[in-house]
Amino acid sequence: MASAPLTHNQIWTALDRLAARAKLSPSGLAKRSGLDPTTFNKSKRITPDGRARWPSTESIAKALAATSVSVESFVSLIGESNGAAQAVPLIGFAEAGAGGYFDDGGFPVGKGWDEIAFPAVTDEHAYALEISGESMIPAYRDGDVIIVSPAAPVRRGDRVVVKTKNGEVMVKELKRQTAKQVELKSLNADHPERTLSLEDVVWIARIVWASQ
Repeated sequence: MASAPLTHNQIWTALDRLAARAKLSPSGLAKRSGLDPTTFNKSKRITPDGRARWPSTESIAKALAATSVSVESFVSLIGESNGAAQAVPLIGFAEAGAGGYFDDGGFPVGKGWDEIAFPAVTDEHAYALEISGESMIPAYRDGDVIIVSPAAPVRRGDRVVVKTKNGEVMVKELKRQTAKQVELKSLNADHPERTLSLEDVVWIARIVWASQ
């Protein structure tokens, strides 16, 4: 009996799972594979006129080589159950300061988000940021993905994402918080510590996971 042909959705789902296994976003997988960072993005899977766009065999081969995964293992990802994995909204860290991505409570809103599959996320409002550049070395490097939970309690010593009233978004370690101000320690020793008035802080959210 002949097997059913592979569907467009199955192939892209397998690529998403390949990226998640390597603790990468779809764009992170593309970059590691030596491809244009947008090659595997959700926006590239449908053409402007609404037709399904398939990944090329060359791009799949490069992704398998970059993650040291065999063709057989990739095929197994097509039929693999996602288990408890859920789709988490994803944007680049460099975009996070732009308007329209968060509400006043720090919850993701609006359009322009990509997605990444991530297992066992208990906060339905959790989202992912893909790090760009080397300003957070050695904690985070270019292409790393961090999962942020707006609902998680924030304590001293936690790594956090902070947004200020002037639109700045930063990743720091929470050193101390008082009734009037927040003291933040930089993850990179070359960058100074920051002290912000609570009046200037829109929201603080805890980082609950990072690809490393």
